[in-house]
Amino acid sequence: MRLQEIMTTGVLTIGPDERASDAWARMEVERIRHLVVTERGRLLGILSERDLGGAKGDPLRQGRTVRDLMSQRVVSAKPGTTLRQAANLMRGRMIGALPVLEDGRVVGIVTATDVLEELGRGSSRPTVRAARQSMRRPPASARRAAAQRTAGAAKRGTRGATAGRRA
Repeated sequence: MRLQEIMTTGVLTIGPDERASDAWARMEVERIRHLVVTERGRLLGILSERDLGGAKGDPLRQGRTVRDLMSQRVVSAKPGTTLRQAANLMRGRMIGALPVLEDGRVVGIVTATDVLEELGRGSSRPTVRAARQSMRRPPASARRAAAQRTAGAAKRGTRGATAGRRA
Protein backbone atom coordinates (compact mmCIF):
# COMPACT_ATOMS: atom_id res chain seq x y z
CA MET A 1 0.00 0.00 0.00
CA ARG A 2 1.23 3.50 -0.89
CA LEU A 3 0.73 6.79 0.96
CA GLN A 4 -1.34 8.19 -1.90
CA GLU A 5 -3.99 5.61 -0.96
CA ILE A 6 -4.30 6.64 2.70
CA MET A 7 -3.11 10.25 2.94
CA THR A 8 -5.44 13.03 3.94
CA THR A 9 -5.74 15.57 1.15
CA GLY A 10 -6.92 19.16 1.55
CA VAL A 11 -4.26 19.62 4.21
CA LEU A 12 -4.81 22.37 6.76
CA THR A 13 -1.98 24.87 6.57
CA ILE A 14 -1.00 27.98 8.46
CA GLY A 15 1.28 30.89 7.69
CA PRO A 16 4.54 31.34 9.60
CA ASP A 17 3.62 34.78 10.90
CA GLU A 18 0.30 33.74 12.46
CA ARG A 19 0.02 33.77 16.24
CA ALA A 20 0.74 30.52 18.07
CA SER A 21 -2.48 30.97 20.05
CA ASP A 22 -4.45 31.06 16.78
CA ALA A 23 -2.74 27.85 15.68
CA TRP A 24 -3.63 26.23 19.01
CA ALA A 25 -7.27 27.29 18.67
CA ARG A 26 -7.40 25.98 15.11
CA MET A 27 -6.04 22.61 16.19
CA GLU A 28 -8.69 22.36 18.89
CA VAL A 29 -11.53 23.29 16.54
CA GLU A 30 -10.37 20.92 13.80
CA ARG A 31 -9.37 18.19 16.29
CA ILE A 32 -5.94 17.78 14.72
CA ARG A 33 -2.45 17.61 16.19
CA HIS A 34 -0.38 18.96 13.29
CA LEU A 35 -0.53 22.01 11.03
CA VAL A 36 1.65 22.26 7.95
CA VAL A 37 3.35 25.66 7.72
CA THR A 38 3.52 27.09 4.21
CA GLU A 39 4.27 30.37 2.54
CA ARG A 40 3.26 30.96 -1.09
CA GLY A 41 2.67 27.22 -1.42
CA ARG A 42 6.15 26.30 -0.20
CA LEU A 43 6.61 24.01 2.81
CA LEU A 44 8.43 25.84 5.60
CA GLY A 45 7.76 23.64 8.59
CA ILE A 46 5.29 21.71 10.66
CA LEU A 47 3.69 22.71 13.93
CA SER A 48 2.55 20.06 16.37
CA GLU A 49 0.72 20.20 19.68
CA ARG A 50 4.05 19.27 21.22
CA ASP A 51 5.76 22.28 19.61
CA LEU A 52 3.09 24.54 21.03
CA GLY A 53 3.40 23.08 24.50
CA GLY A 54 1.33 25.47 26.55
CA ALA A 55 1.57 28.34 24.06
CA LYS A 56 -2.04 29.32 24.61
CA GLY A 57 -1.83 29.59 28.37
CA ASP A 58 1.86 30.27 28.95
CA PRO A 59 2.38 34.03 29.42
CA LEU A 60 5.95 33.72 28.13
CA ARG A 61 4.73 32.24 24.85
CA GLN A 62 1.71 34.42 24.21
CA GLY A 63 2.44 36.66 21.28
CA ARG A 64 4.85 34.13 19.77
CA THR A 65 4.39 33.29 16.13
CA VAL A 66 4.15 29.96 14.39
CA ARG A 67 7.63 30.60 12.93
CA ASP A 68 9.03 30.84 16.49
CA LEU A 69 7.75 27.40 17.47
CA MET A 70 7.48 25.28 14.31
CA SER A 71 9.83 22.44 13.47
CA GLN A 72 11.79 23.59 10.43
CA ARG A 73 13.56 20.36 9.56
CA VAL A 74 10.53 18.62 8.17
CA VAL A 75 10.68 14.97 7.27
CA SER A 76 8.40 14.39 4.29
CA ALA A 77 7.50 11.61 1.89
CA LYS A 78 6.29 11.16 -1.66
CA PRO A 79 2.88 9.76 -2.64
CA GLY A 80 4.54 6.54 -3.85
CA THR A 81 6.21 5.83 -0.49
CA THR A 82 5.02 2.51 0.92
CA LEU A 83 3.16 2.31 4.18
CA ARG A 84 5.93 0.19 5.68
CA GLN A 85 8.59 2.74 4.64
CA ALA A 86 6.53 5.55 6.17
CA ALA A 87 6.07 3.60 9.41
CA ASN A 88 9.80 2.94 9.66
CA LEU A 89 10.62 6.58 8.92
CA MET A 90 8.16 7.88 11.51
CA ARG A 91 9.37 5.43 14.13
CA GLY A 92 13.04 6.09 13.39
CA ARG A 93 12.66 9.87 13.51
CA MET A 94 10.10 9.78 16.34
CA ILE A 95 7.61 11.95 14.48
CA GLY A 96 3.83 11.83 14.40
CA ALA A 97 3.11 13.13 10.90
CA LEU A 98 4.57 13.13 7.41
CA PRO A 99 3.64 15.81 4.91
CA VAL A 100 3.36 14.21 1.47
CA LEU A 101 5.02 16.28 -1.27
CA GLU A 102 4.80 16.09 -5.03
CA ASP A 103 6.88 18.49 -7.14
CA GLY A 104 7.66 20.46 -3.98
CA ARG A 105 3.97 21.06 -3.14
CA VAL A 106 2.06 19.63 -0.19
CA VAL A 107 -0.52 17.18 -1.56
CA GLY A 108 -1.37 15.34 1.63
CA ILE A 109 -0.42 14.35 5.14
CA VAL A 110 -0.15 10.97 6.85
CA THR A 111 -0.19 10.65 10.62
CA ALA A 112 0.97 7.89 12.92
CA THR A 113 -2.70 7.18 13.59
CA ASP A 114 -3.32 6.68 9.85
CA VAL A 115 -0.37 4.29 9.63
CA LEU A 116 -1.37 2.29 12.70
CA GLU A 117 -4.98 2.00 11.57
CA GLU A 118 -3.95 0.81 8.13
CA LEU A 119 -1.32 -1.64 9.37
CA GLY A 120 -3.79 -3.04 11.87
CA ARG A 121 -6.84 -3.11 9.60
CA GLY A 122 -8.37 -6.52 9.78
CA SER A 123 -5.81 -7.78 12.26
CA SER A 124 -7.06 -10.13 14.91
CA ARG A 125 -4.03 -9.53 17.13
CA PRO A 126 -5.24 -8.17 20.48
CA THR A 127 -2.51 -5.52 20.76
CA VAL A 128 -3.33 -4.07 17.34
CA ARG A 129 -7.06 -4.08 18.09
CA ALA A 130 -6.46 -2.35 21.43
CA ALA A 131 -4.23 0.29 19.81
CA ARG A 132 -6.86 1.02 17.16
CA GLN A 133 -9.62 1.33 19.76
CA SER A 134 -7.60 3.57 22.06
CA MET A 135 -6.80 5.96 19.20
CA ARG A 136 -10.42 6.43 18.21
CA ARG A 137 -11.20 8.62 21.18
CA PRO A 138 -8.98 10.93 23.21
CA PRO A 139 -8.50 10.07 26.88
CA ALA A 140 -11.04 11.53 29.30
CA SER A 141 -8.42 13.89 30.74
CA ALA A 142 -7.77 15.36 27.29
CA ARG A 143 -11.50 15.77 26.61
CA ARG A 144 -11.96 17.57 29.95
CA ALA A 145 -8.97 19.85 29.33
CA ALA A 146 -10.22 20.75 25.83
CA ALA A 147 -13.69 21.49 27.18
CA GLN A 148 -12.22 23.74 29.88
CA ARG A 149 -10.07 25.63 27.35
CA THR A 150 -13.03 26.08 25.02
CA ALA A 151 -15.23 27.31 27.87
CA GLY A 152 -12.50 29.70 29.02
CA ALA A 153 -12.05 31.07 25.50
CA ALA A 154 -15.81 31.59 25.15
CA LYS A 155 -15.89 33.47 28.48
CA ARG A 156 -13.04 35.73 27.41
CA GLY A 157 -14.57 36.26 23.99
CA THR A 158 -11.45 35.01 22.26
CA ARG A 159 -11.91 35.34 18.55
CA GLY A 160 -12.20 32.17 16.51
CA ALA A 161 -9.19 30.77 14.75
CA THR A 162 -9.06 32.02 11.21
CA ALA A 163 -5.39 31.41 10.58
CA GLY A 164 -5.76 27.98 9.02
CA ARG A 165 -6.51 27.43 5.39
CA ARG A 166 -6.75 24.43 3.13
CA ALA A 167 -3.86 23.80 0.74
